[in-house]
This record gives sequence, structure tokens and C-alpha cells, in this order.
Amino acid sequence: MKKIALYPGTFDPITNGHYDIIERARNLFDEVIVAVAASVDKKPLFTLEERIEMVRIAVENIDGVRVVGFDNLTVELARTHNADVLIRGLRAVSDFEYELQLGYLNNSLDDTIETVYLMPKLKHAFISSSIVRNLLKFNGKIDHLVPKEVQNIIGKIESCTLQ
Repeated sequence: MKKIALYPGTFDPITNGHYDIIERARNLFDEVIVAVAASVDKKPLFTLEERIEMVRIAVENIDGVRVVGFDNLTVELARTHNADVLIRGLRAVSDFEYELQLGYLNNSLDDTIETVYLMPKLKHAFISSSIVRNLLKFNGKIDHLVPKEVQNIIGKIESCTLQ
């Protein structure tokens, strides 16, 4: 039976750390579904459609990875796609408490779905989408923080926004 994992997140934008987690998850599971959350409460910088496109382009060369957008409970989405594993990334101890609570919450909603926590490689451990967004506000250098294809999309989006 095919083992399917769901990697949910806002991906505002996708970073090299996210990409690293996706690659590593794909080595563990037959299929990885990257689920881009609408997350309107977080007031993302990029639209859901822009974030989905960024993720699609970033992962297009990884077989067994697909991208979906969603605006419902993660466990409901997992059931819809027959995923029985949720992937969550941990960069630092500060992530652990929140991710642990979220894992327990998801387990309370559906105890057949496991949560697997993966750490990015050390060189990506400091990267977060919020750091990238802050750098973008000040025209800071982001090429070492996001996949090259994503940097190109961000550049196009920013030039359209400024016009």
C-alpha cells in the first residue's frame, strides 16, 4: 500500500528550509502532498494562488510530490487525499512547543493520522518565511534563502505590485 504524507503550511513564501523538508520527506514516503493553507488569519504577503504557484515551481523536479491549496482542517484534507502521515518541520526548540500542541490536536481529531517531525539541514535551520518577508520589505538579499525559481516569481510579483 502506498504511503502518503501531507506537508501542510502557509509557505509565505516557500524557503530552502521547506524545500529541504520536502526532499527528505519524499525519501521516506511514496508520495508527498504539499498543502498550501489559505491562512487568512495570518494575513499572508502573497495570495494563495501565488504561494501555490511558487511551491509548484520549486518542487516540479521532485517525482512523487504534488501541491494543493486548502482552507479546511488539516486532518480533513489528509483524509481526502488518503494521507496517514502529517509532516511538520522543526528548526529550533522554540518551534517544538507549538508543533507538539498541533500534533496532539490533530491526533485528537483523528488518531489514525501520525505526525512526523523533520529537521532541516543545519544550513537551513535559521530560515523562516517571516525572515524572508522582512528582508523583502527592505529590498534585502534573499537568493540564499529561497529556491531560485521562487526568487524569480517574487521579483515578478513585486514589480507588478509596485506598478
